[in-house]
Amino acid sequence: MIAWWRSPSSRTSGPVVSASDDILGRSARALAKGIRDGELSSLDVTRAYLEQIHATEPALHAYRCVTSELALAQAQAVDRARASGASLGPLAGVPVALKDIFVTQGVETTCGSAILAGWVPPYQGTHAQRLADAGAVLLGKLSMDEFGMGSANENTPFEPVHNPWARDHVPGGSSGGTAAAVAARSCALGLGSDTGGSIRQPASLCNLVGLKPTYGRVSRHGMIAFASSLDQAGPMTREVGDAALALGVLAGVDPRDSTSLDAPVPDYLAAVDAGAQGQLAGTTIGLHRRALELDGLAPQVRDRFEASLAQLADAGARVIDIELPHFEHAVATYYVLCTAEASSNLARYDGVRYGLRRDRPSLRETYEATRHDGFGAEVARRILLGTFVLRADSYADYYGRAMKVRSLIAQDYAAAFARCDMIASPTSPVPSWRIGAKVDDPLAVYLLDVFTIGANLAGLPAISIPAGFTASAPRLPIGLQLIGPRLAEPALLRVAAAHEAANRWHLERPPASGGGS
Repeated sequence: MIAWWRSPSSRTSGPVVSASDDILGRSARALAKGIRDGELSSLDVTRAYLEQIHATEPALHAYRCVTSELALAQAQAVDRARASGASLGPLAGVPVALKDIFVTQGVETTCGSAILAGWVPPYQGTHAQRLADAGAVLLGKLSMDEFGMGSANENTPFEPVHNPWARDHVPGGSSGGTAAAVAARSCALGLGSDTGGSIRQPASLCNLVGLKPTYGRVSRHGMIAFASSLDQAGPMTREVGDAALALGVLAGVDPRDSTSLDAPVPDYLAAVDAGAQGQLAGTTIGLHRRALELDGLAPQVRDRFEASLAQLADAGARVIDIELPHFEHAVATYYVLCTAEASSNLARYDGVRYGLRRDRPSLRETYEATRHDGFGAEVARRILLGTFVLRADSYADYYGRAMKVRSLIAQDYAAAFARCDMIASPTSPVPSWRIGAKVDDPLAVYLLDVFTIGANLAGLPAISIPAGFTASAPRLPIGLQLIGPRLAEPALLRVAAAHEAANRWHLERPPASGGGS
């Protein structure tokens, strides 16, 4: 049933011409409406996207696998349902793809790691199931940094992903395959995961909308764990309305995840439609001005951020200064906590129950050989660090202290939100960088998460939206981040939609998608 496809080395990577620019140019929301109204056939839409995948993949390597036969069968089922007069789900016929961290029954799920190569799950995760129930068509699984550990999509035993805006640059990570595929129009929307910024940072680097919901707003059942108290699934899309549409499908309590929130799911699309009117009177946006004094903040990123703030102010928002006193401690706190949780979560990969196995004379030798061959350098580094901070003689000095600072960071956000509705910042301090440029300096890469990590530590919703491009060649995207209080996704979507309505950044197409530069 599943058609596996890898980009052959003999293919060229020249200019791409889409089989149907009309279909590929539509938002996921517009595709769903066109299929529901009978203007479009789900089968035609799916074929157009499959052709785009085959055209773009030799250059991008965004997909781990393409489920062509499954996608065509699902598309035909949608068309039959519409012809029979049956009611269609909100994503009926919309081609989607999932980061390879999401469990899909009958489809290989590797989490970007050699240790899970060949593992075919016997069950369906909540994310894949809810998308299927909404009528979405699954195009395949998307490349990622191994176990979600990375900011560039280079920490993988497989092919690194290339940025559609500049193919010698990284797409960001760890959801870089999702970002590249959505930007290149090889899926209408994608699902990513965010532990310290892994939805928002690649969205910023690829000119996309990336939404990290409140912790627990979307179930974690079927999302392979990296750091359980930080991980959150969310959509990556080309427009704000598509993110709202996807979140409406994914959100809601899940009895299979004890950390999922039992809270009503609001009408996210209504918030987008209200924001698209461009009126933000009564909205207060906080700015932690000291964060803009970071040595590593690129001048062009700061310029685009300040231009976005000015646009929001022109729409009626009030911008005020706020303080986040423990902001500078967020990166260190995060890397103590996430490595500790990774050390615990990844202990299950032992060569006994599933995935890679390297048989040796003793059980200990089997464990060691399997993990030596199965885990990449970055994963091993974080496991070792996490094991160290959890040692009895280190626990109080590292893990215990980091947990206390995490509480202080959450309190800082709560105090700020007593004065403002949301907090604005750049998403990434720099635009995309060349592939390989930072691979030997992991600490420098860790520091690039400085703006995104706080939302994960405090469990808050955050969104990255397109904010323009660098002026110098290559022309690279820059993102604006908004962080809100717990369950404030409607407010974030409303302001994001107002910003989108004032710009045309989201309508631009990268060269690797068949668009102009």
